[in-house]
Amino acid sequence: MNPFDLTGRLAVVTGARRGIGLAMADALAAAGADIIAVSAHLEPTGSEIEKRVRGHGRGFTGYQVDFADRDAVTALADRLERDGRPVDILVNNAGTIKRRPAAQHSDQDWDEVIAVNLSAQFVLSREIGRRMVERGHGKIVFTASLLSFQGGINVPGYTAAKSGLVGLTRALANEWASRGVNVNAIAPGYIATDNTQALREDATRNAAILDRIPAGRWGRPDDLAGAVVFLASPASDYVNGAVVPVDGGWLGR
Repeated sequence: MNPFDLTGRLAVVTGARRGIGLAMADALAAAGADIIAVSAHLEPTGSEIEKRVRGHGRGFTGYQVDFADRDAVTALADRLERDGRPVDILVNNAGTIKRRPAAQHSDQDWDEVIAVNLSAQFVLSREIGRRMVERGHGKIVFTASLLSFQGGINVPGYTAAKSGLVGLTRALANEWASRGVNVNAIAPGYIATDNTQALREDATRNAAILDRIPAGRWGRPDDLAGAVVFLASPASDYVNGAVVPVDGGWLGR
């Protein structure tokens, strides 16, 4: 038996339209899972993630959801239940970032980042996790961050939300591990995505970041593939409340 085989499993991946979420959904499909992709701007048909999932011969459904809208997140959970097929894997990856110094970080920016990066993640995990607990099995994976461990610069809302996700990971694991539901998180390092474009275009910051990474390069979204498949598969059945850095060695420096 291959402990990493996800054949027959259904995975919900939020923020799956691009970047890390796209790579995670692609990896789960390659391992055998059918995918429900959710994103604020997911195309109704013909999206890149749809093409990849179907290319692996797996089932695909896409939903467009604004994660800053609490009612929309709750409606998504209700719709998933009405669909009738139990969710085996939930990857909470949707996120946003607002780069402003703390003294100029507005209430609006703070509220949006916390709503998308933390509150929506809890609501979806609570609703889907409740059903996993009832069935006695399930996998929940959060996308944390290096800033779950560090303060960062000019991103106070993002840092607060990502730090909160680590606490939420541990809190849910404490309650649900004995009920057959594994809750863990992945902490990506500096990954080349739209969210980090401003840093890569700043010659000074880019050089400082690269100098700190032992691997000597920015990460790629595909670098997260192995970690998400592991945490979504039977191979991680005795892993609970863990935060797995995928950072090229940044935290070890």
